Order: sequence, then C-alpha cells, then structure tokens
Amino acid sequence: MTQLEGDERNVEPACAAPGASASTGKSQSIDRQRVQFLRSCRARVKPADWGLPQVQRKRTSGLRREDVAALSGVSVSWYTWLEQGRDMRVSDEVLERLCHTFRLSEDERVYLFSLVQHRPPRAHRVMQHEAPPEIVRMIKGLGIPAVAMNLRWDVLAWNHPNSVLFRDYAATPAAERNLLEIIFTRPAYNMSPSDFESMARRLLAKLRVDYSHAVADAKFEALIRRLDTLSPLFHRIWRSPEINVRSYGPHRFIHPRFGELAFEHTSYVPDGHPHTRVVICVPDNAATRQVVSQVNAELSQASSHPVKVRSGSDGART
Repeated sequence: MTQLEGDERNVEPACAAPGASASTGKSQSIDRQRVQFLRSCRARVKPADWGLPQVQRKRTSGLRREDVAALSGVSVSWYTWLEQGRDMRVSDEVLERLCHTFRLSEDERVYLFSLVQHRPPRAHRVMQHEAPPEIVRMIKGLGIPAVAMNLRWDVLAWNHPNSVLFRDYAATPAAERNLLEIIFTRPAYNMSPSDFESMARRLLAKLRVDYSHAVADAKFEALIRRLDTLSPLFHRIWRSPEINVRSYGPHRFIHPRFGELAFEHTSYVPDGHPHTRVVICVPDNAATRQVVSQVNAELSQASSHPVKVRSGSDGART
C-alpha cells in the first residue's frame, strides 16, 4: 500500500458523503474560516514557486487543487473535501505537508492546526533554546521573580528578582539549565519533605501535559529516562495518574538571607509562542512583599553603583 492510499484510508471514512453538508452548529464558523483560509493560501502561491508549468487558468493565477494534492501527497478528492470544510480527521503529518506546500509562516501554521484539529501543533523535534526578545523584555521589566521556559522546562530567560530570591541561572551552564533536573537531582534543603513532595507532584502533573505535546523529542525522552534513573521520588510520582493542565499554586520556602518567604506562582503562554511558558511568582503575604521591595531597591542601587547583590537559595521553585 502506498503512503497516499494509507492517508486516504485513515481520513476518508470520517468525511461526510459527497453532497452532504458540512458539520452543523457552532463549528460552521470554523468551517467557513478554514474554507477561506485554504483558498487564500492556494491563491497566493504561484505555480512557478514550485517549478510547475504556467498553464492557462480561468479562475486563479495560484495553485489548483490538483497542484496542492500532488505537492502534498493526497488525492484531489480528499483535498477538495478538506477545502470545502467537510468534517474530517487529518493527521499531523498531512497538515505539516500542507503547511510546507503553502509555505506558511509559524503563525499561519498554528492557525491552520487550530482550524483543522482545534489545537496548536505539537512542538517541533528541535525545541527552541532562546526566549523570544519581546518575552525577555517583558520579564526583565517585572519587579517580581519570573522565568521563561520551553516545553521541556529548559529555562530560557529570567530576571534579577528571580536570581536574588530563587536561583541565579547565570551561574549554571546553559546546557544544564533544566528546572526539573535541578529540582530532582539537586534536592532542596529549604523545604520540608512533605512540602517538597507536594510541589513535585504539581510539577509532574503539569509535565505530563507538556510531554504529550512534544513529538519525537530525543532530548525530552533522554531527560525523562535520566530523571527516572537518578531520582527515586521522580520514579515513584511519574507513574501516578495525576494530570494538571493548569500551573499555579503556593510556594513556601526558607531563604538563607530573608527567612521564610511565600509566593503564588502562575504560568502563561504568550500569544504567538505556544511552546513557551512564562512563570511569574507573586508575593503571597505582607512580609514577602516587603522583601521583594527591598530586593528591588537594592537592585536599583546596584545598577547605579555596581555592587553585587547576594543571590538566592539553590533548590527553590524557579
């Protein structure tokens, strides 16, 4: 069986029969958006862009449906049904081929997956290692601890309050700035065992969701195997069924300089960067707010008179 036949076998049984109307209800709006978007993508790509002969075309100067089907490895009828807004199951592989055929930008790729699969695309095999500049600027402008991570929990950026109150990642080689590996292989001594396990369960419940979005990421797989081998706590918790798509909660620990601190952490996915997460820690009581104000005052003074501000405790949350 050829690849083409295999793709059609998988998706065509879910399609409406020829002549049937598209799905009804609220999804009709999504169907119309898909129809309009695919037609506009097809119209803007010139045959010459793909080395195709320029033949007489009555309706459009862009690609024909036959061209799109041939370039994407699907049948003409299958692509026609997709462009008509039929109710279809479409694999990641086929959608990626369509993205390539239409030469979509990353934003357009996310939009197409949302229209067809109602979710963002899974992460590329090569996970990003740098935070987008606009996210770095936002984090640096905050007066409370914040970091940016990828789906594998590699820390990509952080700000000065985070360095003082939690951890200064500048002191860690870039290849070793994985939050999970730091937490599970360098045990914290500033939290009680019960608090540490509670935090670990929250983290791994969220990690399972991120892990499900990563596709064939060899480094992610290696990280899981390494943690499973090195950390008995990870080994035990990773096999539990807990899932948490939301990432927020309290975090209390003993700072070597400031004593007991309490933060509430929340995380956000910035628009246009579905595989980047920004984690922000907000002071959870008056004493912690006072400490944060003190740290910001010291950082402001240090920027005017270069004096090193003492860094935070190793093993804290972020």
